[in-house]
Amino acid sequence: MPKFQDIQAAIIDLDGTMLNTAPDFLVAINRMRAEFSLPGLDIVTITNFVGKGSENLIHRVLSTDFEPAQVEQHFEQAMASYQKHYLAINGDYSTLYPDVIEGLQALKAQGLRLACVTNKPIAFTTPLLAKKGLNDFFEIVYGGDSLARKKPDPLPLLQVCLDFHLAPAKVVAIGDSSNDAKAARAAGCPVLTVPYGYNHGEAVQTIESDGIVETLLSAAQFLLSRKTLIISSSF
Repeated sequence: MPKFQDIQAAIIDLDGTMLNTAPDFLVAINRMRAEFSLPGLDIVTITNFVGKGSENLIHRVLSTDFEPAQVEQHFEQAMASYQKHYLAINGDYSTLYPDVIEGLQALKAQGLRLACVTNKPIAFTTPLLAKKGLNDFFEIVYGGDSLARKKPDPLPLLQVCLDFHLAPAKVVAIGDSSNDAKAARAAGCPVLTVPYGYNHGEAVQTIESDGIVETLLSAAQFLLSRKTLIISSSF
């Protein structure tokens, strides 16, 4: 696979890739909905709404009960309520997926530079990474509101490439959804996909990525195997 010949850095998604944060979304959203005297939503419904940023999330949550004009009418109040409740419980109900720490350690052991790029607002992202013991792995962290555009736009990935002074072909993106793959494709980065997470309710096999890896540790092992194969073939 020529795409993986000289990988020097990795851009890793957060929600659905490193952390199962759906339970946090469930609690915060249903506390917000209670303030509107609306019934709670189930975790499957909420999980299918996750991945395109908080604005999209709240629009979709409100759309389960309101017509478009009413959604816009209630949006600002709902967003403020959601942010209040999310900040209050951020990370309390979320858990690390298997082999995340081991995967990050293995990627670092290969000398790869790491960045976290997520569509979660940076005010939620930074304390969550710290709470889960992940922040020290990353040189760069961009949230969904850190730059002018978020994934699936390639801008955040291209910015990381600029920050690292690396060509996109040398920076692999690892994520769980079509947002990650579309951003990587547009940026010119190779992309690997994990089979769990929140791909908007769609099967991971529908994502146009360069491969499915079971865990972040599997991703590290795959990259190491490609590096070893390339070194061996050069002799």
